[in-house]
This record gives sequence, structure tokens and C-alpha cells, in this order.
Amino acid sequence: MQALVPFDARHPKSRLSDVLDDDERQGFARAMLADVLDALDQAGHSATVLSTAPVECDAPVVVDDRPLTTAVNDALDDRPLPVSIVMADLALVTPDALDSLFETAGDVVLAPGLGGGTNALAVRHHEFQVDYHGTSVHDHRENAKAVDADLGVVDSYRLGIDIDDPMDLIEVLLHNNRRARAWLVDAGFRAEAHDGRATVTRPDGKG
Repeated sequence: MQALVPFDARHPKSRLSDVLDDDERQGFARAMLADVLDALDQAGHSATVLSTAPVECDAPVVVDDRPLTTAVNDALDDRPLPVSIVMADLALVTPDALDSLFETAGDVVLAPGLGGGTNALAVRHHEFQVDYHGTSVHDHRENAKAVDADLGVVDSYRLGIDIDDPMDLIEVLLHNNRRARAWLVDAGFRAEAHDGRATVTRPDGKG
């Protein structure tokens, strides 16, 4: 299945600004993107990065600086289905997790994220349109219903965790063994246990 990977190359991961400066957020975002592209390649699926600005990576890049919903819908219109949309900040994703998305039956298959977002989609219905505003997983269910598309849902920890906030970084340190974790370790982040819970520290850095 062909995959689209949306990526904000201009202002990535702004919600990590309390612990990472601008250059660091660029570097960390690119490390996560590389991990997602590697997982897609290992799962046997070709990827195109849909980026807001030029970016160097191991996949073809289409630059589109329009809002995410518009850019993705136009990209879907330009490609034969099926197509998946996999977010670039799914640092925990593995080929097996992606297979669970691609192999689930349905005209539209959702991988919900925490808080109501949609971290990944598989689209096999020509009339379906994405909508990434607000609680997008609800909107995508309604959009599928509106075009009589059979809906599938993937319950996956590794697809459900997107890395947006400082508290998400512990998941990368604990469950990623690739570029994103290596980037955090090189930047001075460490996992520590307090009262039975793991937290992130960065003794000599911004966080």
C-alpha cells in the first residue's frame, strides 16, 4: 500500500518548546520521520513525504504548505487507492503495527490517537475525505458514515502514541530503539523511576 507521511518541516513539534529549542525540535522531528519511513520500508510499503517545506529524507517529497486537511485530500485525489496516511511523529511504530493497519478490513481504517486524534488511516473509498481539525477520529467516523464506507478500527499502542508533549518523551526512551531514542540520549535525556513511574530528565539541558 502506498503511504503518505505528512511532515511539518517549518515549525515541527512546537509543544516541545519547553524542553527543546528550535534547532533541537527540527533534529528530533527528522529522527522520528526517519523511524517512520524505515518502518514503512520494512513493512514493504512505499512512502511519499507530504512536507510543508523541502526536507532531506529517504523517500520522495512533495512540498505543500497548505493546511493539513487540504493537502492530504488533494494528495488522495491524485493517487490510486488504497492509500494510507501515517503521521511522522509515530516514533514507536513498527512494521508489525503498520501491518495491523494495512491488513484490517474496511473501506476506511482508523488508528486513533490519544485525545481524539487520528494517527493513521487506510483509505480504500474514493469519496472519503479527511478532516484533521479538532477531534478528528470522531470526524473521520462521521465522514466514513456519510459516504457509506465500511469502517475498521485498529487498537494499537504503537500507533496510538504520537509524540507531542514533553511527557511523551519517556515512551520514546522506553519503547524506541532507533534514531529517535538515540537522538534523545545524545541530547542528554534520561529515563528515571520515581514512585513506580518512569519520567524523563535532562540534567544539563533546557528541560
